[in-house]
Amino acid sequence: MAMTITEKILTRAAGRAAVEPGDLVNANIDVVMCHEVTTPPAIRMLAEHGIEGVCDPDRIVITPDHFQPAKDIKSAELHKRLDDWAKKHGIKNYYRVGRAGVCHALLPEQGHIRPGEVIVGGDSHTCTYGAFGAFSTGIGSTDLAAAIATGELWFKVPPSIKFVLNGKLGKGVYSKDVILMILARIGTDGALYKAMEFVGDAVTDMSMEARMTITNMAIEAGGKSGIMNVDDVTRQYLAGRLKDNRDYTVFESDADAVYESVEEFDCDKLEPMVALPHLPSNGAAISECAGKAMDQAYIGSCTNGRIEDLRVAAEILKGRQVAIRTIVVPATPDIWHQADKEGLFDVFYEAGCVVSAPTCGACLGGFMGILAGGERCVSTTNRNFVGRMGSPKSEVYLASPATAAASAVEGKLTDPRRYMS
Repeated sequence: MAMTITEKILTRAAGRAAVEPGDLVNANIDVVMCHEVTTPPAIRMLAEHGIEGVCDPDRIVITPDHFQPAKDIKSAELHKRLDDWAKKHGIKNYYRVGRAGVCHALLPEQGHIRPGEVIVGGDSHTCTYGAFGAFSTGIGSTDLAAAIATGELWFKVPPSIKFVLNGKLGKGVYSKDVILMILARIGTDGALYKAMEFVGDAVTDMSMEARMTITNMAIEAGGKSGIMNVDDVTRQYLAGRLKDNRDYTVFESDADAVYESVEEFDCDKLEPMVALPHLPSNGAAISECAGKAMDQAYIGSCTNGRIEDLRVAAEILKGRQVAIRTIVVPATPDIWHQADKEGLFDVFYEAGCVVSAPTCGACLGGFMGILAGGERCVSTTNRNFVGRMGSPKSEVYLASPATAAASAVEGKLTDPRRYMS
């Protein structure tokens, strides 16, 4: 029976001979990602039902990230619950403040993500890890409690949509522009409970950092997951990172696998994109929206806070001054350290930017970059819903790090290609 990569992974995890879309399966979970927002409610649910243990402490990875370092008493209490719980159950993969970072950048960086595995997390952007050929999806606190306690969850096998990304990206065009283009075509429910499988020459040419940007935003189309094939780029990234010597299994879709639909895109013709308020699918080419005044630029998040993103921004900001409030947030301590070693912080400082410790803070309207009423922010984050980054009367414009940096210099939405030789 022909199957897609997603169907093959769920077949293995469920211990079955084969699965097809619509099947209900009980799957073994390989990694459970926990952070300080959704995990404390899960811990409380388990305690209320008298469930004290965890399925396997080595399968659980924890990091505070949304409000870290703690911004107030309530967030400090959330951190304390994680501290106490991790210590009680001997969870060694706990990244405390000082080593904590944005979860979806931290777990791959620290070697917790393997191809062919099933990964869940109490965060909608857990679909990021599909860039490594894994089935990875976000869950709520109730399902998180079940996964922590049993190491299993049931799933309805999703149908797959194949997204064929042809051609090569031009100068000043990045994977963020690609996913904004896809969302503009299919909408925020265009892949509802579907596995979004990304293939094509444009994907092959991307770094792992760039690929993670695309799978990160699968949820913005309603996708159950995003997934890509494993290749030499994947293997090179994984080499020397994985936490132990366990083998991993690489699955590929069969040539005659059945897809619900196939969407093709010509990336040669793509120009920088901006998602206008108030939906990630409200994409427009920069030529259609350049010139709109901004009050803040934000470069960071689980979507675009990796070292590659910071390098792109620094290349544009070097020797220039920002015209608006500009906040740069490396996604993990390792990225922070690398950016410092490369002198990127000097570039950001001289340009007039603020550099933060790793945090999700401003992305969800928590702290470190909240918007006032009437303010507009060009942001490398993944959502621009009403009130997402602060006041419900503010506006968020999603873009790549290059577009955000160029816009910071001009104080208005700006085509980054004008700053590239």
